[in-house]
Amino acid sequence: MLVLWLTILLTVIASSFAYSMRTEALAARNTVSVAQARALADGAVHRTIFELMRPRGFGDVWAADGQIHIWSEDGARIAVNALDESGKIDLNAAPDALLKSLLQVAGGLDTDTAGRLVDAIQDWKDPDDLKRANGAEAADYQAAGLTYKPANASFETVAELQRVLGMTPALYAQIAGSLTVYSRMPGVNPLYASRTTLLAVPGATPDMVDAYLAQRRDALAAKQPPPVFPVPAVSGAAALSVWRIHAEATMPDGVIFVREAVVRAAGDRRRPQTILLWQEGDRAMFVESSGQASEVKSYGTRVSQ
Repeated sequence: MLVLWLTILLTVIASSFAYSMRTEALAARNTVSVAQARALADGAVHRTIFELMRPRGFGDVWAADGQIHIWSEDGARIAVNALDESGKIDLNAAPDALLKSLLQVAGGLDTDTAGRLVDAIQDWKDPDDLKRANGAEAADYQAAGLTYKPANASFETVAELQRVLGMTPALYAQIAGSLTVYSRMPGVNPLYASRTTLLAVPGATPDMVDAYLAQRRDALAAKQPPPVFPVPAVSGAAALSVWRIHAEATMPDGVIFVREAVVRAAGDRRRPQTILLWQEGDRAMFVESSGQASEVKSYGTRVSQ
């Protein structure tokens, strides 16, 4: 009986040890795979920067127009795209009319509510404590039971907008994709703007925007100069290009690493670019379907493979 119990005990110990070793081996393998995916995604960002900075007219030069570029490396699938931030509305530089129109078009707010929120946004970033007619300064945040007050400085990230009094999670989710803090432009560059952003331009109509987007798509496909947006006040590129790059590396075992970066072309040979944002992405945007790639959240995106 003693021998039987001893045999059972040794079997349990051996099984537990084997299971523990298997778990540790899987964890180690997963850690290695994540590290490899991270390195590949980081490399994809740097390749994208190189491709975007190549002189025009030399082969198939990449553009920051949302086109997805896909290739394989050591069995891993890499997908990357770049979007020019000048196609978005800069929180720190946009005039009141443009911000108010975005809140109405994308956020669904009425004129009065949108106007009050614009005042609160401007009070958040202006350097003084003087309250706009419908804005909000420190006393209003305190009265609302909040433990913080306006920064009285420019927005450092778009996510900071969520702290402005009157901003709701639902509203933020609707407008965040059309905003940036990197372009430093009072308007938007229509060549890279989404339909929502173009509709927010004062004076733009749905018919005007849809016609322009169709012409822009055809011109890009034919490698022809883009059309001119009918509202010239928003036209023009930023002094320095700023690109938001999204790179995904998918390993053979299914591990995915996503890298998000914002890069400004510095125009200096000694320091050709400046990294403004470098962080792990919160979700994969590109998925495979029938051997092709598609973007889950996209407008006018093309695929290159």
